[in-house]
Amino acid sequence: MAGLFPGSDSAEGGESATLEGAVDHIVFQSEETGFTVLRVEDPEREKPVVAVGVLPGVRPGERLRMQGRWVDDRKFGRQFRAETFVTLKPSTLVGIRKYLESGMIKGVGKVMAERIVDEFGLETLDVLDEAPEKLVAVEGIGRSRIESIRESWAAHNEIQAVMIFLQSHGVSAGFAQKIFRRYGTKSIAKVRDNPYRLAIDIPGIGFRSADQIAVNLGIERDSPKRIEAGAVHVLSELSSRGHVYLPHDGLVAKTLEILDVADRELVVTAVRKLAERGDVVVEPVGKDAAVYLNALYLCERGAAERLAKLGKEVGREVKIDVPRAIRWFEEQYDIRLGDEQRDALRTTIESRVVVLTGGPGTGKTTLVNAILQVLGRKLKKIELAAPTGRAAKRMSEATGREARTIHRLLEYNPQTVTFARDDDHPIDADLVIIDETSMLDILMFHQLLLAIPFGARLVLVGDVDQLPSVGPGRVLHDVIESGVVAVARLEQIYRQAAESLIITNAHRIHHGEMPHFRSTHDHGDFFFHECEDPEAALAVIKRLVAERIPARFGLRPIEDVQVLTPMHKGELGSIRLNEELQELLNPAADALVRGDRKYRVGDKVMQIQNNYDLEVFNGDIGRIALIDTKERKVTVSYDGRLVEYEAADVDELVHAYACSIHKAQGSEFPAVVIPLHTQHWMMLKRNLVYTAVTRGKKLVVVVGSRRALATAVRNEREQPRFSALAARIRTGGELGGAAGSGGARSEVSRGPD
Repeated sequence: MAGLFPGSDSAEGGESATLEGAVDHIVFQSEETGFTVLRVEDPEREKPVVAVGVLPGVRPGERLRMQGRWVDDRKFGRQFRAETFVTLKPSTLVGIRKYLESGMIKGVGKVMAERIVDEFGLETLDVLDEAPEKLVAVEGIGRSRIESIRESWAAHNEIQAVMIFLQSHGVSAGFAQKIFRRYGTKSIAKVRDNPYRLAIDIPGIGFRSADQIAVNLGIERDSPKRIEAGAVHVLSELSSRGHVYLPHDGLVAKTLEILDVADRELVVTAVRKLAERGDVVVEPVGKDAAVYLNALYLCERGAAERLAKLGKEVGREVKIDVPRAIRWFEEQYDIRLGDEQRDALRTTIESRVVVLTGGPGTGKTTLVNAILQVLGRKLKKIELAAPTGRAAKRMSEATGREARTIHRLLEYNPQTVTFARDDDHPIDADLVIIDETSMLDILMFHQLLLAIPFGARLVLVGDVDQLPSVGPGRVLHDVIESGVVAVARLEQIYRQAAESLIITNAHRIHHGEMPHFRSTHDHGDFFFHECEDPEAALAVIKRLVAERIPARFGLRPIEDVQVLTPMHKGELGSIRLNEELQELLNPAADALVRGDRKYRVGDKVMQIQNNYDLEVFNGDIGRIALIDTKERKVTVSYDGRLVEYEAADVDELVHAYACSIHKAQGSEFPAVVIPLHTQHWMMLKRNLVYTAVTRGKKLVVVVGSRRALATAVRNEREQPRFSALAARIRTGGELGGAAGSGGARSEVSRGPD
């Protein structure tokens, strides 16, 4: 059966062809994707032929006209790969009977289908279309069943009409299925009204695909609807790269570029119309203007206003003799705080809102525990949280207290897509400590601040030198840059930490210095394996993960060793690395195939988006414990907790033998292997390598080019992010014409890259 699915070995046919015939038998059909394997009666052949493709809603007995190509599968022989199709109603009594008994009509099975066809013969389908009340003549069909049959038949016809309409306008059968699942019977009206909504509502359909559909529907290239959609697309696309707003002139230039139109005034007018409708917000910034998507504007301004109020609010009076409290903590826990830590503890006690930042080995964890012990004697209601499940687990282990994800702290409801905790129903806490704050984007930061009660204390902990959030904004950096919030910086590396080359080299990289290396024969924790050829580097990585690290350090290759790479594509990207490492570490024969991925029992996998129904979150790593190939379900073990994925959710899992450095934020691993090569040229930046190195607890091995490593260490230039949070915090929310942080300077004239 495996050869009938995408990914099988086959000799592809070159020319397109048409296959028309009645569906004899459905071998397999996925309700979630519409992917189908069926047998079709081909008039030119004695036996039915196999056809495969995305053929949603197809039933036995239907006639299909499919466009595609013939392929020769090495295991299963000649097959037809359908790319588009239209359904034709069956024209024979046998075909009509098969069609009706296929299960598409509620209340009609094999026996009832035979009775209906016996009664009406070749006119059966006309009766269902035009006069379903005549069904009362069939034995066993009453008025209530007629109504049920009528509704089922109408729904089926609607699906067929939608599929034909969408495919006639350049939409593939697979996307047509997704569109119908999203919009239902309103699909045609929705697509006609605004095809550009597809790029927002339908996963996998980008703006360019929606634009082509719009062209097929007759929308002119200079249509205001197209220009407005293009501007919103640019704002959305650039927000996914970290920008909260775009300068007006940069937005206009980028929109002209992607739409391939020359009249600047068309875009200027479109932005003005969007602003008048409230879809975007425009505010002056120097000689230009900042253009925001409405939601991002509300979050940035709201976060600044809320933070200003939290910092000024007078809460519960806490009288603490700071010098005495420090002495008590040191004696109680047999520890000696450094001068920086003492100053930081004092700042935290005296401030309503405080940022605690520092690199590895500077004592952030010790200080957090000191804060908990000292303030915990006065404040009983304390909440700890972090952006991801792995970061929350680390926080719990380090403090001995329960820490939750921020979503759980705010009681997120996936059914209503709302948070139970907000400004009307704040968290019941006197002190809230948030770890890994560098991972927070402006949307989550605003939601968090809304739920902090006035009078409570807020401590934001994080390493500001790590990569910024994946989402829009650079929250931790901007809060510090504002100069309004109290900041405690930890820079001193303590003696025990200084003995680790991981810690020492992380700080050297941060300061633009090449890391120190020990010989591979030394018993150190940081190594560099020079390898200029990408394929040779791949071979070294495989040997390190599977053999050398486990043998020398007693670590498990799948559970304890994590490969972190700058990119997804290329010989040393996460896609290729996962393919190679899966075959090396888990070469099981049986697999559940989904597109290009093969899922096997024992695979190391990562959840790539928050799934609140299953209580698994973006970045969570587990092992596949069970696969049900018949139901296409996958069960994953997350630290012993079994989570079952239905077929529709399996695509949320990717292999995690290797992952991007961005995805590793907030996590730590016993050992990390980091490929660095000139292939990664666009990603070779100091904070990227710094973040990767600080993910390793016991061992870091860099494999690749010395030139690539040196380039990354020297390159401290970050891609500017357009964010005005720092300026807004200083003014309490108003932008006031001041340039936002993140490079709104010279970048305004040419637009974002």
